[in-house]
Amino acid sequence: MSTARLIGVLVLGLAVAQLAHAHRFAPSLLKVTEIAENSYNMVWKTPAQGTSDVPLRPTWPESCEITNTSPAQLEGTGKVSSWQMNCPGLGADGLVGDTLGVSGLGANQASAMVMIELLDGRRYQEVLNAEQPEFVVPEEPGTGEVMRDYSVLGIEHIWGGIDHLLFVFGLLLLVGGGTRLLWTITAFTLGHSITLSLVTLGFFDYPVALVEFTIALSIFVLAVELTRTSRHDILWRNPWWLAGGFGLLHGMGFAGALAETGLPQDNVPLALLFFNVGIEIGQLTFIFLVLAIWYLVRRPLDPWKDRLLPVPIYILGALSAMWCIERGLEVLA
Repeated sequence: MSTARLIGVLVLGLAVAQLAHAHRFAPSLLKVTEIAENSYNMVWKTPAQGTSDVPLRPTWPESCEITNTSPAQLEGTGKVSSWQMNCPGLGADGLVGDTLGVSGLGANQASAMVMIELLDGRRYQEVLNAEQPEFVVPEEPGTGEVMRDYSVLGIEHIWGGIDHLLFVFGLLLLVGGGTRLLWTITAFTLGHSITLSLVTLGFFDYPVALVEFTIALSIFVLAVELTRTSRHDILWRNPWWLAGGFGLLHGMGFAGALAETGLPQDNVPLALLFFNVGIEIGQLTFIFLVLAIWYLVRRPLDPWKDRLLPVPIYILGALSAMWCIERGLEVLA
C-alpha cells in the first residue's frame, strides 16, 4: 500500500511547473445577440491575466462596423467589454454563412466559447481553439455541437486546474488501486455531479471565494491524512465518505466554471450532462496515465523507495497550504 505513494514523484514536475496556477477555469466567451436586422450586441469576456503578450481578440466579417463601444470592466476573474455591431452588407440571413473567430488562441494556449442568439430564436455555440480559431455560422444549430463542445470544456477544466487533479491524485495515494480506488472515485464523481447539477440549475447559490478556499482545504486535509501512520481509522477504512463529501465542494467549483462560460438556454440539460462527461473523461485519463507511468518505472525507483515516499505528500501539503493562505485572504478581503 505504501509503495503506491511513489507515484507522487511522477507529478513533481507538473506540480512545480504550475505552482502558482491552480486557477479557476476562465475560458474566453464571445456572446453575440441579434437586436435588430443585421444589428448585434457583442459581449467579450476574457481572463484578466493573460499567458502571452499576444492579446485575445474577436474577429468578425469585414463588412461589419463597430458602434457604441463600452470600456472594459473587471468581473470576477475576467475582463468584460461590450459594443454594438452593424452589418448592413450581410443580407437577409445576417451572420448565417459568415465567419466569427478569435485571434491569439494559439499563442495563449487558450480556448474560447462563441455563443450566438438570433432574432428568430436560433442559438449556436462553438468552442474555438488553436486548431479551429474560426466558426462559420450554420443555417441550423445541432445538438451534436453541444455534446462535443461541452465535453471538450469539461476536459479542459479538469486538466486546466491542478488543484482538482491533485485531489484526485491524493485519493489515489490514499487507497492505491483495485476496488477501493473504484469506489472512492465513484463517490467523488457522485459528490461533484450532485452539486454541479444543483448549482447550475439554480437550486442554490454559494460564496465563490469561500468554496475556492475549502477546495484548497480539502487537499490539505487529504495530505494530513496521508501522513498518518495508523491505517485503521474510519477515513482509511471508508475513504469514499471523504471523497464524496469533498466532491460536493469540488462540484461547486465546477459549477462556477460553467457559469462563467455560459449555457445554451435551449439545451441546458444536454450541455450540463456532457460538461460532466468531459470532467469524468479527463479525470479517468489522468488516473490511467499516472498508473501507466508507475507501472513502467516502479522497478527502477525501488532502490530509492524509502527516500522518495514522503515527496508526494510534501507536494500536496505545501501547495494546498499556499492555496489556503492565498484564497483565505480573498475570503477576508
